[in-house]
Amino acid sequence: MTEQTAPSADEQHRPERVEQPEQPERVEQPEQPEWVGQPPLPAVRPGRRPRAALRWAVAVAVFAVTATGTAYGITLMDRTDVPGLATRSDGRWDYPELVRPPLPAGSPGPLAPSNKAGAHYADLRALVLPAPRGATVDPAPKGDDGWGTMEDFLAPYTEDSRPDVRQMLVDNGLRHIAARGWTTPDGTHTRIQLLQFDTDAVAEDVLSRQFSNYTESRYPVAAADSYTRDEPFPGTGMQGVSLYDFTEAKPYGKEQLRMAYLGVGDTVAVITQTRAGGAAAIPFWQTATLQSELLG
Repeated sequence: MTEQTAPSADEQHRPERVEQPEQPERVEQPEQPEWVGQPPLPAVRPGRRPRAALRWAVAVAVFAVTATGTAYGITLMDRTDVPGLATRSDGRWDYPELVRPPLPAGSPGPLAPSNKAGAHYADLRALVLPAPRGATVDPAPKGDDGWGTMEDFLAPYTEDSRPDVRQMLVDNGLRHIAARGWTTPDGTHTRIQLLQFDTDAVAEDVLSRQFSNYTESRYPVAAADSYTRDEPFPGTGMQGVSLYDFTEAKPYGKEQLRMAYLGVGDTVAVITQTRAGGAAAIPFWQTATLQSELLG
């Protein structure tokens, strides 16, 4: 048996040598290429970019809130209140909101397919176009209960033509006349008269064969000697409405006349406008269009 020798004190405190693993061979990184023509990026101080982004975010938020408030404010303003958007009047009159009178229960409108006679069952007096705001309204018709009279209707025609117009209306069974007239501040005088017959067939015959020969009024009107036909303004035509219009041709006297015959169902509307120096086209067509809408 071999005798073992105890380690000395130096050997007891000497650390045991640990074999280190071999270090991998260092690989040299290739040099980064320099981009031709690109200047080096400026150095950015730490924390500068977050603060700049925050300022931009605040600015965008303030702009968005301001723009939204401005847009909302503009929507609440009239066009004439917005600087740079004010528009000059095109000559239209300021009519009140149109409201059709109620129909009797179960009664169809004049253009309904079930209404074979094209009858207006609503009160015809409530179907006359109201005067525009600012106009001076003519005295009420002299007939009973607010109905117009034959004498008032015949007044615009020449003295020689009045007997023929009267007889034509009697022969075709005229039932009612509803009328209204007014004068606007520019001096234009308007007369609207609604003539109601038994059926739409009778009214169409009176309109197309009795009152008009397509180029002029068949019965002379005292205010005009010769006529021309005007093309209706865009948007004035309505389905179910027949329209014949005439304008006094130049040279005319002190006043110019514009006149329209229009038919809807069993009713013929006669519209006249006269004005010293010339009757404007826009309010004439506006009046004819609105009267057509009320009757339709």
